[in-house]
Amino acid sequence: MTEQTLATSRLHVSDEFDALMERLDAITPLLKANADANEAGGRLTPEVEAALKESGAYKVGIPRSLGGYEFSPRQVIQAIEKISYADASAGWVFMALQMITGTTAAWLPEEATAELFPGGDEYALIAGQGTRLGKAVKADGGYRLSGSWSFASGMHQATHIHTAAFCEETGQALVFTLPKEQATLIDNWDVMGLRATGSIDYVIEDVFVPESYVYEVSTMDALNGGAIYHLGLANMSGICHTGWALGVARRVLDEMKDLAQKKSGAPGASVDTDQFHAAFAQAEAKLRSARALVMETWADNEATLDEGELLSTEQETLTRLTLNNTTWSAHDVVMTVYKWAATAALRSGDLQRFFRDMHAGTQHVTSGPVVLQNCGRHLAGLAPNAHWVFLELKDQ
Repeated sequence: MTEQTLATSRLHVSDEFDALMERLDAITPLLKANADANEAGGRLTPEVEAALKESGAYKVGIPRSLGGYEFSPRQVIQAIEKISYADASAGWVFMALQMITGTTAAWLPEEATAELFPGGDEYALIAGQGTRLGKAVKADGGYRLSGSWSFASGMHQATHIHTAAFCEETGQALVFTLPKEQATLIDNWDVMGLRATGSIDYVIEDVFVPESYVYEVSTMDALNGGAIYHLGLANMSGICHTGWALGVARRVLDEMKDLAQKKSGAPGASVDTDQFHAAFAQAEAKLRSARALVMETWADNEATLDEGELLSTEQETLTRLTLNNTTWSAHDVVMTVYKWAATAALRSGDLQRFFRDMHAGTQHVTSGPVVLQNCGRHLAGLAPNAHWVFLELKDQ
């Protein structure tokens, strides 16, 4: 990244935040009411899809220069948190689409963004996979792309695909953007939780992608937008999964609060025991502590970005550690609620669905054990010259 790019790129804090959060509050009852139907259909219902699009929510990740809201990291976290509170699958789809759409807008040149983001309420929605690499071969004016990918959350709603591949000729890992119709979609999302995300597989066979629709997977050099786009894909993903886990845990804890008040006073009610009272207090403290760490970590990150600087290795480590802590703190909260909700959590309904959704969310690679181990290695001073490359801590 050039010094000029950093010096002229300040962090944008959107004045659209309050208005959008009010619109999200307004559609929350609809999101809640459609959660079972979302799951039954394996995708968001047309009503939910329309409500999210009409609210303007997908604009949070798009650069302001291309007609978006360009939320700051903490604003993005709170928007994802609110939608995930209403429905975990809707929150997951939203976080994936807004991040991939926004980073594509930031990192592709004008030739591509003019087509994908013509302005106003007209913009592409982009979904896909960036952790498994396909194969790219250089061609005149671009690349021939082939491969198979999994976990394409939000693909049903998307107009375009974002997908990663390796080009042996150049030695580069690259991200490609192409119309969804150029891929073969495989409807195989048969899972325990997050069923409504439609995170299906897809295959691309020898499709030409122009050079202007390609960027390096490790890029932090934004062609559009401000300092948030200097975070890179891994840190942008961390923002998203952090917000999701906070929203899910808060909803489950609130459901337990309502259930406890209904059960209280019944003969032998476990919610009237001192043990439950202490367990609920501990769950509340764990969630609030995790959220406080999130806001502290991202306030520090935002200050660095606003100074025109990239995050240090220490900050990137704390960012990944914060996501891991948030995810597994949320998991612990959900497990506490499952224990004390007793048979209420077994039956079809919000508690059972959120329980399954949380256990699907913990399996994402960004919150996996290897990332946590690398965080500990750096924080213990055992990797003094290392730096992060996506999800790996590499020694220089």
